[in-house]
Amino acid sequence: MSDPNLELQESGWEELRREARKIEGDLDVKLSSYAKLGARFTTQGGGYVDSGSPTVGSSRSWKSMEMEIESLLENLLDINDAMSRCAAASAATSVTQKLARHRDILHEFTQEFRRIKGNINSMREHAELLSSVRDDINEYKASGSMSPRVQLLRERSAIHGSIAHIDDVINQAQTTRAVLGSQRTIFGDVQGKVKLLSDKFPIIRGLLGSIRRRRSRDTLILSAVIAACTLFLIIYWLSK
Repeated sequence: MSDPNLELQESGWEELRREARKIEGDLDVKLSSYAKLGARFTTQGGGYVDSGSPTVGSSRSWKSMEMEIESLLENLLDINDAMSRCAAASAATSVTQKLARHRDILHEFTQEFRRIKGNINSMREHAELLSSVRDDINEYKASGSMSPRVQLLRERSAIHGSIAHIDDVINQAQTTRAVLGSQRTIFGDVQGKVKLLSDKFPIIRGLLGSIRRRRSRDTLILSAVIAACTLFLIIYWLSK
């Protein structure tokens, strides 16, 4: 004899699955329509512009569609939670796998909605900014005086150029510093190795000492010659 509670859980699970599949289908259609709004923004002249004529009605329709999608996502999340409670009472592996699939679909729809919404908002803001700048330029051409917004944009561009130049100089200075530090490390290693060799091999140490003494002697001789020449020049200059 079958368990009535088990049959009730199975019927509740199937009903939740049917409702989840229906909402998933509605979301698929809504997201496709929502994505088509991005087609109204086309790339022209190096920027995004609104290829349609935005009206109050179209703006309301866009906001209404956005709210409908958010409501469907919330409903699907609630249904997934209810399905999770049903799956917790069932030990069947197939139920767990189906629940995981519905969760993946919800995650994909949520990510897709956020991506499309972000793209549309970004393109709308870009189009509004370009339209505003274009209006300022037309106003400047008509009146012969530059608007404060255009002046601010030019000053901002000049500041960005100066900052970029300063960054280049700083990067070059840091590169030069790194090269000098590397050379200093190399010279230090060479000096340490020479000292190590001189400590290990007395002959090399004696040879290095002879080189130093000979260099000192040559330096003294050269200094004496230069001093004598300088003295002769002074005597010759005074005797004239």
